[in-house]
Amino acid sequence: EGSIEPDLMFKLAARNGIKLRYESEAALQAAYDFTNLQSFLDVYYAGLTVLLQERDFYDMTKAYLNRVHDENVVHTEVFISPQAHTRRGVAFGAMFEGIEAALKDGERRFGMTTRLIVGLQRQWSEDDAFAMIEAAKPYHNRIAGLGLGGPEVGNPPQKFTRVFAHARSIGWKTVAHAGEEGPAVYVADTIDYLKVDRVDHGVRC
Repeated sequence: EGSIEPDLMFKLAARNGIKLRYESEAALQAAYDFTNLQSFLDVYYAGLTVLLQERDFYDMTKAYLNRVHDENVVHTEVFISPQAHTRRGVAFGAMFEGIEAALKDGERRFGMTTRLIVGLQRQWSEDDAFAMIEAAKPYHNRIAGLGLGGPEVGNPPQKFTRVFAHARSIGWKTVAHAGEEGPAVYVADTIDYLKVDRVDHGVRC
């Protein structure tokens, strides 16, 4: 979702009858000059509002693959945040099928290999996290791993210790944003408590 460019965001908004708070593509492009995590999240959340149908998720993913192919990317591991969509009434299947269809098309068109990682939003509860994994059950073997993103400060890794243990038990790889805006201890705790295979960002380490 964080990959949506202004032209596509406006196109999807028009398709779905969504009014964006940005007056123009130029105004939205100016907002992409991020100064901190929250300034990114403001645009990220605006992008969520235009994603409603399976076709929207397909178009978003296709646009991303076209762009990274032009940058000579040959393998991509794509993150999606199901909670950000299911909480808005979007069916898990519509989101997943749209993204996966575009990934498969990208593999055929470009010879690019892809993997899909479902990410938790850390501002929500452990119960919400387990509910997301339950919703993903029909697609279990088509998902490479579990990630963790969202507002970091005030949402330490320990909040999801049991969730990540469960993800490992069902065979998923694990990865988490850590030290993106939180302290260095969040990086250490992500490794110690969540037992992740990989850390995203880690800039505070």
